[in-house]
Amino acid sequence: MTVDPMLEKTNRINLLFDFYEPLLTDKQRTFLELYFHDDYSLGEIAENFTISRQAVYEHIKRAELTLQEYESKLKLLHKHEQRMKLRQDLVVGLSDCDPALKRKVTELFDTIVGMD
Repeated sequence: MTVDPMLEKTNRINLLFDFYEPLLTDKQRTFLELYFHDDYSLGEIAENFTISRQAVYEHIKRAELTLQEYESKLKLLHKHEQRMKLRQDLVVGLSDCDPALKRKVTELFDTIVGMD
């Protein structure tokens, strides 16, 4: 099964946005939310802000690059994905354990990595 590249990109931008939203400008946050979260078109955003579609496109592209730069430096999403992989490995490794022990260990792991 192949994943649609646009859907994959949207999911990645949304994840990066979740991690780095506080570091973005108000305009970057607003445009990314409208475009990626609320599924507004460039034209709809342009109309709401009385600017050109090209200006909206440029703001969104710049915001995407900013998110990518933050990730390349801070790697918060990468670390999160590694923790999720470790959690999955832990759950698989505990598959033959007592269910109460499995639940307790996964709860402890979630607490340790701040997923509670």
